[in-house]
This record gives sequence, C-alpha cells and structure tokens, in this order.
Amino acid sequence: MPAPRPAIAITTGEPAGIGPEISIRAAWALRHEANCILLGDSALLALTAAQIDPAIRLSALSLQAVRNGGLPSFGPERLTVIDVPLEVPVRPGVLDAANGRAVLATLDLALEGIGRGWFDAMATAPLQKSTINDAGVAFSGHTEYLAEKTGTAQVVMMLAGPLPGGHPLRVALATTHLPLREVAGAITQDGLARVLDIIDHDLRRRFGINSPRILVAGLNPHAGEGGYLGREEIDTITPALEAARARGIDARGPYPADTLFQPKYLEDADCVLAMYHDQGLPVLKHATFGRGVNITLGLPLVRTSVDHGTALDIAARGTGIADSASMEQAVRTALAMARASAGQSQTTET
Repeated sequence: MPAPRPAIAITTGEPAGIGPEISIRAAWALRHEANCILLGDSALLALTAAQIDPAIRLSALSLQAVRNGGLPSFGPERLTVIDVPLEVPVRPGVLDAANGRAVLATLDLALEGIGRGWFDAMATAPLQKSTINDAGVAFSGHTEYLAEKTGTAQVVMMLAGPLPGGHPLRVALATTHLPLREVAGAITQDGLARVLDIIDHDLRRRFGINSPRILVAGLNPHAGEGGYLGREEIDTITPALEAARARGIDARGPYPADTLFQPKYLEDADCVLAMYHDQGLPVLKHATFGRGVNITLGLPLVRTSVDHGTALDIAARGTGIADSASMEQAVRTALAMARASAGQSQTTET
C-alpha cells in the first residue's frame, strides 16, 4: 500500500503578485506526491488555474465547512482550495491595502489547520509586507509573525538549495535583517548557543540527519586574523563553538567566509552558519537561485517558502511567465520535512 500523501497547506501570498500562479503550478505538479491545499481567494484561483491550464481542477470549500466537517481528500485528480475571500478585485501587479488582512488571514488559517491536524506542514508563497502594514497591521515578515503566533522565543532563518551534482547547500543565519553597523553587537555567546542548538535539533528532527556537521563562518575578514582584524572570533564565536561541542554539537570553525564556500568544505557540511544576511545568502542564491527554499527553524511546525519576492512586474505581464521552480522545491522540502518529523524518512534532499 502506498504511503498516504501528507497534507501541505500552501498560502498563495500577495494576490497581485505571482503567488497565486506559482502556488497552483506547484500544487498541480506535485499532486501525486502531496495533498496540496491552497489557501486563498477561490474565485481568483479558479480564474488563474483556467488561464494556466484548463485541465486543472479545483474544489473550493468554505472555512466553516472545513471546521464543521473536517478536510476531505479529493485525490490527485483535483486540488482543494479553502476560500479566503479578498475584499476588492485584483489588478495584477498593482498592490491594494484593502486586501492586506485577507493575505494575513491565510497564514492564520495555515496555523489553525496545523493545530487541528488538517495539515502536516505549510509552504508559503511570497507576500508584500507593505500591503499588510498599510492595512493597519504591524507586520515585519512571515518568520516573525509565525514565531509570535506560536509563542516561539527564537527562530533561525535557513535557506537551502541543490548544488551542481545534487549535494544540498544549507545556509543558516546568526542574525537576519539588521543594518550592518548593528551586526557585531548582536552576536553574543548566548545568542550563538541558541542558534546552534536550534540548527542541530532541527537538522536531526526535521531532516533526519543523525550527526549534523555545522561549519561556522567568522565575522571579520580572514576570521579576524588572530585579532588584528577584530576580536569577535576570539572573544565570542570560538567560546560559543567550544561550548556547543561540549554539548555534543559538531560545530566547526570559525572559518574565513571568503574561503569557506568551497566544494572541499561544503561536501563535509550539513549546514553553514553565516554571521549575517549578506555574508551567506549571496553565495547560496548565486548557486541555487530559482531552486532555493527559505526554511524557518525552531518553530513547532514545518514552514518553507520560496527564495524570491512577489515579482509584481512579472505578474503585470500576464499569466504564463512566472517560474514556479522555487515554489515546487518549497513544497517538496515541506513534504520531506513532514515525513522526517513523523519518522517516515531518514534523509531529505534539501
């Protein structure tokens, strides 16, 4: 008997961007592997599906119907949509704050569904932060919102994608969206300890890696050059790594970031920990863009996303132009992580 298809909630993102299109394309492409449930405006999704391919079949349900009767499975012949109505009609490429709260409601629905056991994981299409803020809701991003809603004190952003040859490159961040002048002060021994604990825990639990190997970048050029180019490596990073190793975490470094991202090092790594956003992500995106996945570690649930934004300019040009490869990879990764978390798989690809 084939294994059941895990249920993956796909929030369809900013309706004026490419989110609806790439969500439908990914769900349809992977419908035999995962039970993909689209969360968004059912009328918009039906119109978009018809423009993509008339063969795509959608079955729309109201949230109240799902709450009353549970989530039915229609099999791989059609996609399930849970309707989250928009306030105003959508013009592709044109933002409208009136729809900001509806976009946020898809995230709330994904969280509710995971809590109720409807979904095994969520994959999120890109949204536009400004429309939610303009709708009167303070919002800094998916990661922070999900952490707050789940009561998670610390999360870690990790991006992942396949290198040529198939070996996965995973890059986690010690700090995320900070001005560069604030990065050094934000890196502490306690903070690095929490980040390393989360990475090690989730690589084991969510990715089925029994003994994760984490390579850690230094902060300064040449990893500080013995203190001549900065003391953060001596005073903060190295003690944090020594303490992590004492806890059983295989954390190595700190290495100079300009030489760390070489095949001879990466082949021996399950994850690289970069000290700041633009230290690690340019390398990853250069190597894997369009196939990369954004993963939030530390949450009590599985959440993946794409490695790009809403692409309003592409959406404005019409259906059929957007590339859904990253969204497909996000769903595949969510699927593999859900299975690993449930003990169905020992390894994952991304």
